[in-house]
Amino acid sequence: MQAMVLEAVGKPLVFTERPDPLPGPGEIRLVVEACAVCRTDLHVVDGDLPDPKLPLVPGHEIVGLVDAVGEGVDPARVGRRVGAPWLGHACGVCRYCRNDAENLCDAPQFTGYTRDGGFATHVLADGDFTFDLDMEADPVSLAPLLCAGLIGWRSLKRAGSGRRIGLYGFGAAAHIIAQICVWRGREVYAFTRAGDREAQRFARDLGAVWAGGSGTLPPEPLDAAIIFAPVGGLVPQALRAVRKGGCVVCGGIHMSDIPAMPYSLLWEERELVSVANLTRQDGREFFPVATEAGVRTHTTTYPLDQANLALADLRAGRFSGAAVLVP
Repeated sequence: MQAMVLEAVGKPLVFTERPDPLPGPGEIRLVVEACAVCRTDLHVVDGDLPDPKLPLVPGHEIVGLVDAVGEGVDPARVGRRVGAPWLGHACGVCRYCRNDAENLCDAPQFTGYTRDGGFATHVLADGDFTFDLDMEADPVSLAPLLCAGLIGWRSLKRAGSGRRIGLYGFGAAAHIIAQICVWRGREVYAFTRAGDREAQRFARDLGAVWAGGSGTLPPEPLDAAIIFAPVGGLVPQALRAVRKGGCVVCGGIHMSDIPAMPYSLLWEERELVSVANLTRQDGREFFPVATEAGVRTHTTTYPLDQANLALADLRAGRFSGAAVLVP
């Protein structure tokens, strides 16, 4: 197999030849068709997330075909297309797992962080933590749904059912969730970097009723806002934008420090919450909704050995939608 490997935090990935991995009990092996590049991959590579497994193959938005199974896995899964997401395994016995909160598991494994991921031609996955996907669909289009879509969905649920939804950081997750909001008849207000006309145009093309810089206020108070950009300074900005009783959801796994702010921004029963990881139930809910809503992911593809370029382009915001590696 071939893989892009992180050998040291803060260093470029290294193109490496490895023996094909063999699935253990409960595992499946995927021939990777596509793996989207997520901002969380940047956080892993840059050292914002502590203690990654090293050496590590990043990538957790994986679409592939099952070509081998381990003991205890139904052999009929061979040949199926599946998706492997960020949550690679949960213990099933801690207080969180026993209370339908496996996203908060005390002993989790995370794909592309604590176990090898999909910046490769082959990857092993826990068979119980993968999702069966449409064999007729385009794997490149499916890949961003495995994290950008799932974490966006979980964030949208936490945001409630209000009509006016603000999305801060109009990247991979926002462009998917915006389509679902529009399909449901909700108003989307898109917030981008100041002066990013291309991202604002992209948001309006997807149905946003307003798009502007993150430092500006929308023309109407928002019922809720979701912050996808990893910028703590957006928290007080979003709180200023939501109405009394509104909600601000922090949707990223990492964010810079939230600055000191006056209590008046939180007062009047505004809520500030975060989401963490995902559950398999999120996937069971989200994928049918994405299909029914006709979600179309906008992607820029890169060959596997250009993973470092894809990460650099993501860091610099040089594309709209999502980057996807194709082995």
